[in-house]
Amino acid sequence: MPEVVFNGPEGRLEGRYHHFKEPNAPIALILHPHPQYGGTMNNKVVFQIFQIFKARGFSVLRFNFRGVGRSQGEYDQGVGELSDAASALDWMQNINPDASKCWIAGFSFGAWIGMQLLMRRPEISGFISIAPPANMFDFSFLAPCPSSGLILHGNKDDLVPEADVAKLVERLRSQRGITIDYKTVDGAGHLFENQLAELTTEVETYLDKALNPAVPAD
Repeated sequence: MPEVVFNGPEGRLEGRYHHFKEPNAPIALILHPHPQYGGTMNNKVVFQIFQIFKARGFSVLRFNFRGVGRSQGEYDQGVGELSDAASALDWMQNINPDASKCWIAGFSFGAWIGMQLLMRRPEISGFISIAPPANMFDFSFLAPCPSSGLILHGNKDDLVPEADVAKLVERLRSQRGITIDYKTVDGAGHLFENQLAELTTEVETYLDKALNPAVPAD
């Protein structure tokens, strides 16, 4: 997959991009965990989600937030990182002006940024939020959540208690017009170290159902 460099609000941002040649191929943007705790676009979960979208005919981008790897700038408490994500989506849309769908996926800190971007960009039609840090960051901006999506969490997460994420899901599910699928991965901690296969299965099952409504639900 080719390395790419594009302009962000504070300088160059580096990424990895797979382009699907169909002119109206859907697009997906994948966001990585917290930059100050080792999060990069090469995180195993981020890479796996990238591969899942790629296998389903998406043009897909993952990139490093400002100050990570070769991306310029410094950590900005999530404010600048949201701007980075918006720039990344702009870059993909310039290459794919006729994309049939637009999805956002994020892991941990990236899930928080992704859900904020979802609120600001009405063209985003679906989301995948993995281990959203509901106990660390404010998710009250999801009022209402504009799109259906999947929230996936480990039931042994020692950084983000599953109960906090369940409360977030319950609040989102009370809204009309959207469907929030909530799945927990048995035995998984925050990083899904030994449960990557289970995470992959859950995401693949959800995406196949969401992209092809004729697929029967479990």
